[in-house]
Amino acid sequence: MSIPVDVADLNTALADFGAGYLLTVSPGGRVKAVTVEPRITDGRLVVTGPGRGSVANVGANTLVTVLFPPLAQRGYTLLVDGEASVDGDDVLVVPSGAVLHRPAAHSDGPGPPAPATGSASGSSCGHDCGPVS
Repeated sequence: MSIPVDVADLNTALADFGAGYLLTVSPGGRVKAVTVEPRITDGRLVVTGPGRGSVANVGANTLVTVLFPPLAQRGYTLLVDGEASVDGDDVLVVPSGAVLHRPAAHSDGPGPPAPATGSASGSSCGHDCGPVS
């Protein structure tokens, strides 16, 4: 489930999460995950110095995901999909969508952070998830 995100809402959502993981894919198809703490500048997630492997992966495949795990047990994960570019040692991600997600088995956990517009339970999602918009 990928819903377009207003950058102002994404910035608010990021305040409810700690460090995340930049997920890139190598030319050979292997996923690489590195810990990141991006900030939003000019409508993009700026990932400072994720490392040579991640930068090389973005050079080969610009589609990335930034995953922010929940801070609270059984809480929501924030997933941000986007198109990345390389700027020196940094990676810039233009978000194309974001979703708050957790499995239905975790529905007894804390509610979604403030920017969520609702729950998609009962939809084709099959999990307890809600768009950030």
